[in-house]
Amino acid sequence: MSSSCLVFQPITMLSRSFLLLATFATLSTNAFILPTTAVTPDLVSWLSSDSPSSSSALFMNNKKKKSSGGSGAKSKGFGGSSASVASNNNNKVDRFPYAGSIRPGTQSVQRIVTVKEITKPDYAVTGRPGPGSFKPMLPWMIEVKTPLEIEKMKKAGALGRHILDLAGRAVAVGVTTDEIDTIVHEEIVKCGAYPSPLNYHGFPKSCCTSVNEVICHGIPDNRKLENGDLINVDITVYLDGYHGDCSEMFFAGEINDKKKELLQTTYDCWIKACNYVQPGRDYKDIGAIIEDHITPKGFSTVRNFCGHGIGSTFHTNPNILHYRNNEPNGQMAVGHTFTIEPMICVGSAKPLNWPDEWTATTVDGSASAQFEHTLLITPDGVEALTGKNENSPLQFWERESAVHQGIFLGTSAAAKARAAEINAKLLGSSRA
Repeated sequence: MSSSCLVFQPITMLSRSFLLLATFATLSTNAFILPTTAVTPDLVSWLSSDSPSSSSALFMNNKKKKSSGGSGAKSKGFGGSSASVASNNNNKVDRFPYAGSIRPGTQSVQRIVTVKEITKPDYAVTGRPGPGSFKPMLPWMIEVKTPLEIEKMKKAGALGRHILDLAGRAVAVGVTTDEIDTIVHEEIVKCGAYPSPLNYHGFPKSCCTSVNEVICHGIPDNRKLENGDLINVDITVYLDGYHGDCSEMFFAGEINDKKKELLQTTYDCWIKACNYVQPGRDYKDIGAIIEDHITPKGFSTVRNFCGHGIGSTFHTNPNILHYRNNEPNGQMAVGHTFTIEPMICVGSAKPLNWPDEWTATTVDGSASAQFEHTLLITPDGVEALTGKNENSPLQFWERESAVHQGIFLGTSAAAKARAAEINAKLLGSSRA
């Protein structure tokens, strides 16, 4: 979940010595920080307008502080889970200077997983994730997974892929993102897992659905998908104490050539970045690979959200920045698990945060795209724990990629062998 699903915001305006302390404080207290919003004249007007005090705290760069006397985090989002939330915020929401055509719809009631046999994360009830068992002191301190942990993460990753494929098949003109969320939630629970986004810092749904100009963290609601819509579905499952995180692009009906180019460019830069991963290399160099691929094509990369380490904790070290940088985020080693999830935009990559405190769109309303895998570093390369299988749909950007034709499962010998076998079937059937 960006980072996207849910992700860190790197701190780049501080001196290097203070950066390290600030990064540690961020990782140890709140793994998810919303990005700084680009300031526009319309936004200044909106922020300075008169509004009820009950909604004045909605538009913040950080999460709202939780009351120590409450039993859990409040659900965020337009429409919320009650009429009172909607009525309190309607005036503020109506005057918000949205950048594109997407507007918030009505959300259905937030679900609760009540099955006792399902292992739940620490935030399932309270909405407040704890620091986890691994508490890194510095940004280059990265957990090495044990063989048992890796096996659990492989199972979580495989389930995440199954759920993402299922959600993607539901994408069509006239389908609501809330209907997709229902499919996701019910199948995850049916498979004995917990939907990781649900109640994470109060997030009200079981997946993220980001349409058109929405960069990440879109909240499913009653808006119907329209012909030409792009949608990123971001899935994370929590199975037997470990998270598996992945996202992919889909589209409804027919899309124009510019959107096709965006999807192809985003996919190709992502695969290039994944191909780079091997023991001994620096995490910071991933960003330059992405930026160097997209910039000549006229696209931009989001700087306010990033990939992240993952395991029994949803978000941890390392931070994976998707742009050229020199941040001390560590060196790749066998047993590291993390996500790469670039968010690429047709126009400006600056985010505009909605008053729901989750949804981030491009500030100019241009389209955005994103792909994500949970990755494992092996002695001979990398493996995509959320990689596709023989039942997964083959998209046009996979068939037509000049970087890697067919599905990508990694660069290790074992991953390449599996991919070759599956691609022989998928590419053969697509050409028939």
